[in-house]
Parts: sequence; structure tokens; C-alpha cells
Amino acid sequence: MGDQKADTVELVYRFKFENGPEKDFVVQLDSDSYELILSEHRPRPEWTKLKYHQCENCPLDDSVEYCPVAVNLASLVESFQDSISFEKTKVTVDTQERTFVKETTLQKGLSALIGIYMVTSNCPVMDKLRPMVQFHLPFATSRETVYRAVTMYLTAQFFIMRRGGKPDWELKGLSEIYKAISAVNRGISGRISNASTKDANVNAVVILHSVGESLPYVIENGLNEIEALFTHYLKQIEELSDSS
Repeated sequence: MGDQKADTVELVYRFKFENGPEKDFVVQLDSDSYELILSEHRPRPEWTKLKYHQCENCPLDDSVEYCPVAVNLASLVESFQDSISFEKTKVTVDTQERTFVKETTLQKGLSALIGIYMVTSNCPVMDKLRPMVQFHLPFATSRETVYRAVTMYLTAQFFIMRRGGKPDWELKGLSEIYKAISAVNRGISGRISNASTKDANVNAVVILHSVGESLPYVIENGLNEIEALFTHYLKQIEELSDSS
């Protein structure tokens, strides 16, 4: 990966199956915008049209003929349209900084890859998660995903504050972002279910959906699961209370 162009970022996903050929996918992203770079001649089957199972909260108007997420997923979906969710596979992910390797099911490895495609496709809803791609963590647990999402959002609020805007330190906007993303996940599931004969593609999106569905609940309950990790910082409040 040392010879890649300076204006692109490259991730390589390799799926090695117990029985069957290895499948490799090279993800190229613009190094400034982190927009997915794909051929202009990529396939546009019927299910990629905007009006086909259009997401209930889609902000795109009738001037847009194709769903940007669906178009960018088309080749990937086609590659796994006959695959089964729980098929065992060894997934290797090469990034610029390190290599991740995991023996897992196809649906989990595919879920991580689909997640990248979805948030780098210029969908106005999904784009809000794009900063997380620079710090991509394949096979992340739900707790890791929550931490990364909250960190991303609070960093955005810092930049908003620095430019004179009103930051949302209570994370209310993050809950709304994930509620909107859940609607997109439902819409994409509807699209690709009709483009696949087996369930790997659909269940990969279902995994993303389940994490997205749980995040607003975790936020609304005060991130209780990880609060204990910040005991050192919370002690400062106790010390101030005692001194006053």
C-alpha cells in the first residue's frame, strides 16, 4: 500500500472462505473529503433508482435519478447476492497504518465494509458519520461504536463553538442523527433484499441497523455503561463540592 497516490486513502478488505475463492475489495477514498471513489461506469440496476424503496426520510428531490448509496453498493451487493450470512470467513483489512484480521461470519465482515460505502456516498443523511471513516475500526463492538460516535459528535461541537456557533453538549442532535440513519438502513435493506437470493447482504445491513437503533437509547440513558471509566474526572466535581 506504500505506492498509493497521495490524494487518495486506500483500504483493502479480503474475504478468505473455507470453501471457495478469496474475494478482495479495494476501497479508495478522496484524502480530503473521504468521498468514495468509484468508476463512473459502475452498474446501476433497477433497485438503485431513487424511487425504488426510497427511504422515508430521503432529502433528495426528483432531480436525482439514483440513490447514491445504492449505486455505490451495487457491485458489492452483486458479489455476495448468493452468499449466506453465517458462512465462515477470514477477513483481513489493510489500512495505511495497520492490518486487522478476524475469523468471523460473512455478515459481520461485510457489515463493516458496507458501513464504509454508506457513509462515503454523498447521502445527506449518512454523510454525518463520515468523520468516523478516517478512524475506521473494523469489527467494532457496540460499546466501541458508541464511544467513537460520541467522540466524533463532541469534536464537531467543539469546532462549531470555535466558529461562534451554539454547540450541543447534551448530545440531543446525535440521537436525532442516528434515528435518521436507522430509517436509511431500513430503506437500503428493502432495496438489497430484492437484489439478493441469499441473506448475507441484508443481514449485514441489519447489524448496522441494530447498532444505530441502540445508540439513541444509550445516549438518553446518560452513557451509563462507560461512565465509570471517567471516575478520575468526576472526582473533580466532588472535590469542588467539598471545598465549597
